[in-house]
Amino acid sequence: MLVKSYGSAIIGIDAQTITVEVSASPGVEYAIVGLPDNAVRESLFRMASAFEQCGYKKPGKKVIVNLSPADIRKEGSAYDLPIAIGILAASEQISAERIGNYLLMGELSLDGTILPVKGALPMAITARDEGFQGFILPRENAVEAAVVSDLKVYGAENIRQVTGFLNGEIALEPVTVDTREQFFNSLNIFDRDFADVKGQEHVKRAMEVAAAGGHNILLIGAPGSGKTMLAKRMPTIVPPMTLQEALETTKIHSVAGKIGSDTGLLTKRPFRAPHHIASPASIVEGGGNPQPGEISLTHNGILFLDEMPEFPRNVLEILRQPLEDKRITISRVRYTIEYPCNFMLIASMDPCPCGFFNHPTKKCSCGQGAITRYMNKISGPLLDRIDMHIEVTPVELSQLSSDRAGEPSEKIRERVIRARTGKRNGLRRKYSIPMR
Repeated sequence: MLVKSYGSAIIGIDAQTITVEVSASPGVEYAIVGLPDNAVRESLFRMASAFEQCGYKKPGKKVIVNLSPADIRKEGSAYDLPIAIGILAASEQISAERIGNYLLMGELSLDGTILPVKGALPMAITARDEGFQGFILPRENAVEAAVVSDLKVYGAENIRQVTGFLNGEIALEPVTVDTREQFFNSLNIFDRDFADVKGQEHVKRAMEVAAAGGHNILLIGAPGSGKTMLAKRMPTIVPPMTLQEALETTKIHSVAGKIGSDTGLLTKRPFRAPHHIASPASIVEGGGNPQPGEISLTHNGILFLDEMPEFPRNVLEILRQPLEDKRITISRVRYTIEYPCNFMLIASMDPCPCGFFNHPTKKCSCGQGAITRYMNKISGPLLDRIDMHIEVTPVELSQLSSDRAGEPSEKIRERVIRARTGKRNGLRRKYSIPMR
């Protein structure tokens, strides 16, 4: 018997539907074809144990599984569920009548539990666009996929729930998410505030201008002057994302597996701060099997490079093209993938190796040659792409001990939004662009 089920493959930050064709005929051979990787081939062993634990039988027949289109490499364990359902239907242990109506994805454990997968959101978007009635996936990914409208999303805990649902024996309730309410309810919730910053009025004003214009900035100052503290509060004053930007950002984090089980839509601009020992691959595309790197995970957000001269020269030079083009193209022998990376760069550095050059109270111990070599760690073309260079001077003790709170981020953000829009639009009116 020949049965077709449907899964999905992630290509870049988009998904493509994969047809899982399962043929069961007399014989004893088991094979998976269609350019599977080792994780996909190993699914037969996981399924054999899952079938036994859930009361099904491993078919005593010749089973051939074809993953179509066969010229796209299939990677990961997320194909376990569509392959398992196809095998059970082809061996006539479950009904095949409703299988074609649903997209299926999920990794199987040895006891039949369905484990989370990456890329649930782009898969759900593709399922909706291609006319599937619903999407069956692990329960942990259901809220993430339910962001997509006009698609029924079912979260399942084990393979027995899936087979019972497809046989019409049990009812799974579709997961629903009020995307707009979730989005607007968390627009202004932050755990940091510019009111915590004492002094540094000229720096805060410069950062306000940078937020209004989307400018890249470099903070130069002695250790302890507040560079990192200021940078971490920048997300509280930049304008909130639109719904469309939130969807784009969530797709990227979904593909990278960075979405929590209780999170539907990312509502805050990303703030990423990689350590200076980061490799070029982790910054750009995350390894041999392309995954979004740090600059793509920062799409529509802020990338913070603390102690910028300590980063390897080749890592810093990688940023030159993405800062201009707002996209990064990853080329391999078989394929080319493009990731968006429209981010705002904030970098910080000391003025010299010891950190006290031009300090008002402490003496610098560095020679002029050492200072020159330190500053030359950042190339001229990269510095040219950083619009604002801001000197951060230490705050006097009298200001630090003052009880007077600084201006809150909420007021600064209102001015930034007015600067960008040119008028006093309310947040809800301005950021109510239809998402789908």
